[in-house]
Amino acid sequence: MLGKGSKLYSICKLKCPRCHEGDLFANNSLLGYRKMSQMLEHCPVCHQMYEPEPGYYYGAMFVSYGLTTGPTLAIVGLMMMFSEEITLWMFVGALLLSLVLFLPAIFKLSRAIWINIFISYNPEAATHPQARGH
Repeated sequence: MLGKGSKLYSICKLKCPRCHEGDLFANNSLLGYRKMSQMLEHCPVCHQMYEPEPGYYYGAMFVSYGLTTGPTLAIVGLMMMFSEEITLWMFVGALLLSLVLFLPAIFKLSRAIWINIFISYNPEAATHPQARGH
């Protein structure tokens, strides 16, 4: 399931969706803030372009909305265990806490999911870079 060749592998490891070998980001650490948003222009292995057109990643904002919901609900759930009433400000605080803690992961995973929707794995892309997609 998490083996090379699956979309889940490419997403979790932040690897090129075409060859599953090249990194997507300059800093491929999931929770690293340093160079968090610096995405490579193309795969260093198969030369797949990571931004095929301007505005390509606008759709990733919808994915990040879904990814933000999970940690926020988990923090609200923990708050419910220790408090009988959840106020609006407690909820806003939980949302802000989850965004600050998980911002790099949400940003990188949403982009990795988005590009994996449109680009499929090609096992020969790493060995034959001319089989790349632009």
